[in-house]
Amino acid sequence: MNLPNKLTLIRIIMIPLFIILLSCDINMGTVIWLGTSIQVTRIVAAIVFAAACITDFLDGQIARRQHLVTNFGKFADPLADKMIVMSAFIILVSFGFVPAWVAAVIVCRELAVTGLRLIVVENDGQVIAAAWPGKIKTFSQMIAIILLLLNDFLFIPFTTIGFGTLLLYICLLFTVYSGVEYFWKSRFIFADSFK
Repeated sequence: MNLPNKLTLIRIIMIPLFIILLSCDINMGTVIWLGTSIQVTRIVAAIVFAAACITDFLDGQIARRQHLVTNFGKFADPLADKMIVMSAFIILVSFGFVPAWVAAVIVCRELAVTGLRLIVVENDGQVIAAAWPGKIKTFSQMIAIILLLLNDFLFIPFTTIGFGTLLLYICLLFTVYSGVEYFWKSRFIFADSFK
């Protein structure tokens, strides 16, 4: 197994650890930081999530640069990304940090685009590469999740809006935009369906 696939496998293993840290009643104490009380388990979960984000970046870079792209990587890498992000949003909804409708829009878009990618590959043989809106979506999503796990402690000056909350809504905007863009670029797949 090559290094990118090992990194993807490590990320997959991080998912249950991340879920257990946030779902089980594990009391590791609390930390007061910048005027807010944060449970240590959430800090550890945020570190696990950040590490997963880093492995996501690294496995793709290494696989492309060293020509180590494999079918396992093509399958497992996006699956691992979706699983940890969807798990995070579901848990953040249960904490009351993310409105359920926001998480529903994000999860539905991820499922729809994943399904579309499968159809495109099956019919055309090529995957449409992620464009900048999708990359902005992913970056804002990852940072928003980390900040929300840390009680959204960074505030926008002169407001009571947390930076993580702002990033959540930026993520939502780019989630919808990039999903529409992806479907628009792949509309040829459905051309025969509306004759």
